[in-house]
Amino acid sequence: MARPELSSRPLLAPGCRLNDASREPRVLLMPERALRLNGPSLEIITRCDGAHTVQQIVSELQSVYSKSDPQRVQEDILGYLAQLHDQHVLEFVPRALDCPEDAG
Repeated sequence: MARPELSSRPLLAPGCRLNDASREPRVLLMPERALRLNGPSLEIITRCDGAHTVQQIVSELQSVYSKSDPQRVQEDILGYLAQLHDQHVLEFVPRALDCPEDAG
């Protein structure tokens, strides 16, 4: 299970999507399966939009869960993202493929 680069941008893989925000519970819909999301898992998945970097997701959730050890929050997020990637739920857009205005 390879850890994602902090500069990469996670994006839901083709065929994977979140159900409508107005529906409870929130569910990650994948080909032939579904995963009920809540708490940290929902916080992570909603940020996997191809716009947030892994580092931005980590920083935002370290603020949300400020009472937790920041290093533990980072390790948990990196592990969860790697697991979802291994299950073909997420893709990572490398920084090199970002728009030119992101460079620098």
